[in-house]
Order: sequence, then structure tokens, then C-alpha cells
Amino acid sequence: MQSTPQQTSELKKACINCGAELRYAPGTTELKCEYCDYRQEIPKEETVFQELELKQYLNELGSQSHSQEITMLHCKNCGANQHVEENYKSLHCVYCSMPLVVEDAYMEDWIVPGAVLPFQIDQKKAHLIFKKWVNGLWWAPNKLKKATLDPQNTKGLYAPFWTFDAQLYANYTGQRGEYYYVTKTVGTGKNRRTVRERRTRWYPASGSVSGFVDDTLIKASEQKSGVIPKKIAHWDLRKLETFQSSYLAGFVTEKYTIPLRDGHLDAKKEAKAIAERWARRDIGGDTQRISSITMKLSEETFKHILLPVYISAYKYKSKRYNFFVNGQSGVISGERPYSFWKIFFFVLSILLVIATILFFLNA
Repeated sequence: MQSTPQQTSELKKACINCGAELRYAPGTTELKCEYCDYRQEIPKEETVFQELELKQYLNELGSQSHSQEITMLHCKNCGANQHVEENYKSLHCVYCSMPLVVEDAYMEDWIVPGAVLPFQIDQKKAHLIFKKWVNGLWWAPNKLKKATLDPQNTKGLYAPFWTFDAQLYANYTGQRGEYYYVTKTVGTGKNRRTVRERRTRWYPASGSVSGFVDDTLIKASEQKSGVIPKKIAHWDLRKLETFQSSYLAGFVTEKYTIPLRDGHLDAKKEAKAIAERWARRDIGGDTQRISSITMKLSEETFKHILLPVYISAYKYKSKRYNFFVNGQSGVISGERPYSFWKIFFFVLSILLVIATILFFLNA
């Protein structure tokens, strides 16, 4: 592996007509000027993104390969580390909306992303999804609905993830369970009846399973709060593109805070769960028990990838709420506050209706 000398993530594209910075247009392979509508095609990367050898990167010397320096801003409130691809006049953390101090920017090494999944929906569509979702919430505070009026509250973020590939081999011991049924008489007198009761015969089982584990997805960042919910954390990784900084233009990019070594430990746990599923399938029968399983991984590789998500951060009664929209599929999820007064008056109105009905019934 050779290091990449060029600071690709810092290259900025200027519009040839008006000089404004070009931004990536979601769902296309183009950069677009928001002032004069000039468009520039992003050249197709000829090289396919690499799967990097894991063992070498877990070694300190190996980790210097395919790395570079980028400008980072650290949020002191929630801990997110963010890289901005363009010159914003004012910056706010995408997770908690707290101001970021541009003067506090610093340079930091990162493993260059091997691939990126470009945004497929733009901010306007993501904001409409968020607004429609909020309007459908029962008993949401009026302030929350007012917050949806400003599209600037919805920000696009490329979130970092690790993916791991490996050849998996495992030996297991356990038991195969096969169901059978017996007829029993229960109850006495008139309540006497027969029932079928399911039971299980257990047989010893052992064997080995093997196969290729592809693209185990592990999150690579963690904040105090504002974690991307599992409901939206599903992307079609077949649409990954070889990394180009042009796809980042106009969006915030978060740097990983979970080291590769820790991500690998989480991936091994996922691999162990996969090995157990394979073992159960291999045992067969109606149900299975796993007594022991010994797993070995080989030919391990990994990628650092960036995946698209829109975030709206909202504060209500000193508590922060985050709403997330998957930047590829448009799936939305998030916590929501409840208006005490709306619930109070709803319950009060129900009680008044009941009291009125009772009054007329007794009149």
C-alpha cells in the first residue's frame, strides 16, 4: 500500500461562471452552482474501491498508509468531530445545533474513505419528509411544528462506518431438537378434555461451517447523544462509489471516533452471531442448542465508508431531540417531545364529554 500524498478532501470546486463554490447535487453525478445553475459532471473514477488488509492496519506502521490530514471542528457539547468541505459563514453542530468556533479548527489524520454512498435525495425533499412526519405527530408542541418551517434546521451529514469482510470457519457442538406430540387428559368432571402437548427429543450434533462474511457494517462514531437510530441505518451498499471529495461538497462529514481496532472487535461479535446462525441451520431439526463454537477468521479486509443521513436537531424544555432521515431511502425516525398542555386539555375535554352525557342520562 502506498500513502496518498494529495489532500483530496480539501480540493474545492469553483463555478467557472460566477466563482461560487459548487455543491454536489444529490441523486446525480454532478456538482451544481446554486447561484447560476451551472453544472459540472463528476468524472467517473476508473479504479474500484479497495478492500484494505486488516492485519496491516492494526499495526501502527500500516495505519499510516492511505491516510491524510483534514481540517476538523470538534463540538464541545456532544463530542462530534466534523469536517466541512466548504466555507460556511456560520457553523453549527449537525447533532446538537451548538455553534462551532471556526478559529478552533485543527488538522487531524484519518484513514481516507475507500468508498462513499452519495446522497440520493436533496435537502428540500428531506425537509418535506421531516415536516410531513412532524405534522402527523399527535400532541407535538407547537414550537416543534414551527421549527419545521426553516429548512436550514435540516442538515446533510456523511456518517462514518467500518465494513469488514472475512472468510469464516467454525467448529461447533450442540443438539438437534425434533418435536413430537402426546395426547393428555386434563380437568375433571364436565371440564375433562384431551389436549395435544408438544415435546422435544434431543440428539447430539457436531460439525463445521464455513463461508464468506461480506460487508459487516459497524458504526465508526459515537457521541454523548444523537446516535443514528437502527430504524434508518439501512443502506444499499451495492450503490457505493469509489471515494471522491466532490461528493462531500455542500455537506458535513463526520470523522470516526471509534478506532479501527474497536470496530474490529464489534465485527468479530457480529461474525460470532453469524457463525451460530450457520451452525443452527447446519444442525437442522425443529430447534437447536449450541453447546460450544470455535470460530476462526482469515483473509480479513476492511473499508472506511461514508453513508448519507439528514439530521434535524431541536431543543424543547432543555432537552435535545434529533430527527433522522436516511439520505438514500428517505426513511425517517427520531425521538419526539409531547406537549403537556395539549394532552391535559384533551383529557379534560374527554372528561367534560363524559360528565355531560352522565348529566343528561340522570336528568
